[in-house]
Amino acid sequence: MTPIEPTAGRVAQQTVTRPPLPVKMVIAGGFGVGKTTTVRSISEITPLTTEASITEVAAGVDDLSHTPHKTTTTVAMDFGCITIDSALKLYLFGTPGQERFGFMWDDLVEGALGGLVIVDTRRLDDCHAAVDYFEHKQIPFAVAVNAFDGRIEHPLDDVRWALDVADQVPVIAFDARRRGSVRDALLVVLEVALSRTAG
Repeated sequence: MTPIEPTAGRVAQQTVTRPPLPVKMVIAGGFGVGKTTTVRSISEITPLTTEASITEVAAGVDDLSHTPHKTTTTVAMDFGCITIDSALKLYLFGTPGQERFGFMWDDLVEGALGGLVIVDTRRLDDCHAAVDYFEHKQIPFAVAVNAFDGRIEHPLDDVRWALDVADQVPVIAFDARRRGSVRDALLVVLEVALSRTAG
């Protein structure tokens, strides 16, 4: 007669599958630096975007000299997500770039583990506000220099000096159009945030 395997034994052998831990991350920076492109490049779902056409009035306020073909702008936020592994899923919130929408930032960054501040080296002044914001809120972040046309205008050390960011803040180059490059940039932010948590 074949012995019957105890029910408890079968239950013990089963692997309990848990959903990945949700982690909020913010993608920030000035107008037209590539925030929406970054979220689009990496998101495993169709991103939620709140883009509106740039009107003649807005064109008079926003500097389009380096982005002459830009016809839309984010007026609220971008949203996407990416599963890093079985244990971790990033929820990405892209901020609007114009100062007149800055009142939304506090809501967007609430509960965020960290942030990626995207920089266009042709317009470094536009990125000071985002860097200052994360420093003031003491939110871990990394500075990511977007390689427009596949190149950056200034060495990373010069960018660090110009933005006056602390030594512990990573300053990296990336391409917002390339999924792998965006993934690597997000992992840098994740590492910075986790190291601060561990410390």
